[in-house]
Amino acid sequence: MGCSIAAIISAAGSSRRMGGLKKEYCPLGSGFTDDDKKPLTVLGAAVLAFVNSKRIQTLVISVPPDAETGEFAARASLPPDLLQSSASPRIFFVPGGRTRRISVHHALSLLSAFPGEEPDFVLIHDGARPWVDTRLIERTIDAVIQYKAVVPLLPVIETPKEIDAAGFVCRHLPRARVGTAQTPQGFAYPAILRAHEQAAEQELVAQREYTDDAEVWGEFIGPVAVIPGSPENRKITFPEDLCFRS
Repeated sequence: MGCSIAAIISAAGSSRRMGGLKKEYCPLGSGFTDDDKKPLTVLGAAVLAFVNSKRIQTLVISVPPDAETGEFAARASLPPDLLQSSASPRIFFVPGGRTRRISVHHALSLLSAFPGEEPDFVLIHDGARPWVDTRLIERTIDAVIQYKAVVPLLPVIETPKEIDAAGFVCRHLPRARVGTAQTPQGFAYPAILRAHEQAAEQELVAQREYTDDAEVWGEFIGPVAVIPGSPENRKITFPEDLCFRS
């Protein structure tokens, strides 16, 4: 019997740098359409890439907790066929929290709400990365089954420097050993759920903030393997990013 795979798409952020637009619900343009030739939103394109993998049994989307940009708006931004009761994977929505980590934690907890149906592995993806392709998803699934924790990484082109609190360079980092993390990141479940529970406790005690799930796994579980990322798998942060496609 094969491994069961779930995916989480984090789309609960406030999109503060988008000038009032909820970036995940923005249309990508006429060049990006679903099977019915209808325009895709940012979130719709990301979700469709995971659906097309055919290896994902369950997909959880974290959404803002407010009514205006919450589940109803998220549903409206997806191709209708994906939400049919007979569609695969099953798609669920969960209200997010004040940080990305908390939102992912909520989604991980939802996956444990179905006794006996918990996944073996889970992929966690940013809803603001619409150009993820199914090939990267497939490579992440293969790698997480082998290594239990994996992150796609892009090499750094410019020479990175570490700066101190005063704004001076304090360390010259070797470019060959530094990369920028992408999503989806893959992890064994429920180990990543336990790691998030520990991270939540640490945030209360030490005022920590974790920027991605590989950091959470690395602190509380162990090493994270690396696979090559994709240059096209960009994250939308500003309005002009919607038009930037290589």
